[in-house]
Amino acid sequence: MKIRYFPDTDTLYIELADRVSSSSEAVSDNLIVDFDERGKPVGVTLEHYSQISDTSTIETLLPITPVLQPA
Repeated sequence: MKIRYFPDTDTLYIELADRVSSSSEAVSDNLIVDFDERGKPVGVTLEHYSQISDTSTIETLLPITPVLQPA
């Protein structure tokens, strides 16, 4: 999963899978879900993100646990 914020458009994109989007559906005014050719979700777009949450906390939204410990 990758999370990217685009300040020029005030948009947060959450990539759920590394697959190509073939269609999108607006779930609400500010929420768009992208689907692959099999109808599986591959990404979520949150428009006007700064109105929903503090953009300075994007890095701490999800806990990140290292997969490998340093030797």
